[in-house]
Amino acid sequence: MKTVSELGERALIERITARLSFPPWVIVGPGDDAAVLAPERGSLEVLTTDAQVEAVHFDRRFVPPDAIGHRALAVNLSDLAAMGARPRAALLSLVLPDAMEADAIDGMLDGLLALAAAHRVSLVGGNISRSPGPLVIDVTAIGAVGPRRVLTRAGARPGDDVYVTGTIGDGLAGLKSLQSKVGVRRAEARYLRPEPRVRAGMLLGRNRAATACVDLSDGLADGVRRLAEASHVGILLDGEALPIPEDVREWHLAQGRDPVMAALAGGDDYELLFTSPKRFAGRMRSARSSLGDLPITRIGVVTKGHRVSVSAGGRERDVPEGFQHFT
Repeated sequence: MKTVSELGERALIERITARLSFPPWVIVGPGDDAAVLAPERGSLEVLTTDAQVEAVHFDRRFVPPDAIGHRALAVNLSDLAAMGARPRAALLSLVLPDAMEADAIDGMLDGLLALAAAHRVSLVGGNISRSPGPLVIDVTAIGAVGPRRVLTRAGARPGDDVYVTGTIGDGLAGLKSLQSKVGVRRAEARYLRPEPRVRAGMLLGRNRAATACVDLSDGLADGVRRLAEASHVGILLDGEALPIPEDVREWHLAQGRDPVMAALAGGDDYELLFTSPKRFAGRMRSARSSLGDLPITRIGVVTKGHRVSVSAGGRERDVPEGFQHFT
């Protein structure tokens, strides 16, 4: 079984590009100094990038290669979803340790390309470099959105209701379960292969049902704080309304933790947090109907001032800071 150093850079690039195919709007793909794409008529381009670093974002002892690739693209698609954008293309940069097996690269491509195919994303280029330390997989994603359908963090107003898609807390529970081998097995799949809410973001933008939106890959606490800061408002969350799965609640309680505060502080949920005023009730009904089985839960209200807090058990507390690098 060959390592990447034994295979060599050119052979690795050929190994990857042999698996790619392109729609007509990809004018120049891999093999040149840069990719060339035809813009989508009448749309704005949305660009985002995120790096996944071994021992910071994933642990290869329990995260298989295909899940590493899946997660690397998913975190970027979640950002595009929060902007209301439809994903179109991605660039992939791999920074690889010498001793990494080439088969592991194939596995990462399996996960990344499967998710890309599900969302009609074309991998149009990238880079390979050598790492003297950890594995790094860096993805840049490009999307398109109509000028009047762009979602940002900055539109929330006092009185708007606060909503979240899906459920909260599976990411943290899944990680802890994998680390300890004792925990919430159902949540492990959501940690390893999260589902970015691309369709939900596009519908919220298309229906103009949301006044502000943010993704929760860094957790609910981080997301609600970022949205409040950008909109210059406060937010009061209803801790009892948070859609925390029952098995996650029970697991936290068994560990002596407050399920609400743990779900707030945890990350890797890849849901969307958004605000919507009551006068948009018709638009919200339309979005809910179009999204079918995906839950959308009202979890709070936008307030005047700047306090970001959560009410639970008859007590109001400040929302924790959430995940941050370098802290």
